[in-house]
Amino acid sequence: MWASKNIVGGVLLLVLAGAAWWLLAPGAGQVTEDAYVDGNVVQVTPQQNGSVTAIGADNTEYVSAGQVLVQLNPVDAELALARAEAQLSRAVRAVRAQFANASQGRANIVLRSADLARAQADLRRRSQLASSGAVSGEDISHAEDAVRSARAALQVAEQQALSASALTDHTSVASHPDVLAAVSQLRDAYVASARTVLRAPVSGIVTKRNVQLGQRVNAGTALMSIVPLEQVWVNANFKESQLGAIRIGQPVSLSADVYGKAVHYHGHVIGTDAGTGSAFALLPAQNATGNWIKVVQRVPVRIALDAAELAANPLKVGLSMHVQVDTSARDGKRVMDTASTRQPEQTAVFAAELAQADQLVARVISASLGGTTRAN
Repeated sequence: MWASKNIVGGVLLLVLAGAAWWLLAPGAGQVTEDAYVDGNVVQVTPQQNGSVTAIGADNTEYVSAGQVLVQLNPVDAELALARAEAQLSRAVRAVRAQFANASQGRANIVLRSADLARAQADLRRRSQLASSGAVSGEDISHAEDAVRSARAALQVAEQQALSASALTDHTSVASHPDVLAAVSQLRDAYVASARTVLRAPVSGIVTKRNVQLGQRVNAGTALMSIVPLEQVWVNANFKESQLGAIRIGQPVSLSADVYGKAVHYHGHVIGTDAGTGSAFALLPAQNATGNWIKVVQRVPVRIALDAAELAANPLKVGLSMHVQVDTSARDGKRVMDTASTRQPEQTAVFAAELAQADQLVARVISASLGGTTRAN
């Protein structure tokens, strides 16, 4: 009996020693249950005020980037757009008239120059005949008056041409300041009209919808959110005593409570947060008190997941995860100290707004040029 008890005690002692070695050995992993799935929660917000006339998506539904989610009443924006189109058309026609006036001024100079040359030639002929008495002094005086009148008319024509040219020099119809100002107004009106339609900036699952038909919404109000579930990651909150062994790039083994131990995910550490969770809390702990009690702090460690495994077994934001970091390799960095090389997150849904506005501008200008073959 005593021998059997010694054997059992020895086995237990070996088991405890092995567990202690596994936990404390330099190559052991760090484990935590304080880990949760996190992801981007993209808010859908209007860029202008308006009343909701249609809603194209609801909670739990999948939407594609560019899909119409909310329609605001477009009447006011469409009226402003029509006014802006008319203003641009009016500006183009007015500038065309300015170019015509400048051309007329140049032609008038040619005409007045010819009148002056004719008056000067007439004066020379009369002056040559004055010595023979064929022409009276009165005729010569009239000829001199005609020259002075023609010269004055030429000067007036030159000033008028200069005034008309000042409005059109070094420009064309399309690049004239008056037309450019009208173009800017039309572009603003078109963009405002286009923004009465709210489109999904990214693909994902709709959540947190809090908009209703007929509701008057203001610019910047969150109407709903979209979560792209293929871009989620895990935030594992390790104790400060565990961080000494964690390095960027270390492999990670994970499992989710939603699937149990049967499904395993693989990932790697991509960074650690700049502070503890309590440091960035809404109400940070006030430790400078007389009854201070030490609390072990935790620091979020961000873990990237394998995309293929994530696609096979999708995760939702907020789900609990079991995380084990393999800390056997410790040649990586503790914190990121160089600029990230990853591609920036961006959306191309709104990229065409200005291009479509420019197409409308080109059509209005072309129609307003009428039968002219060029814009200058």
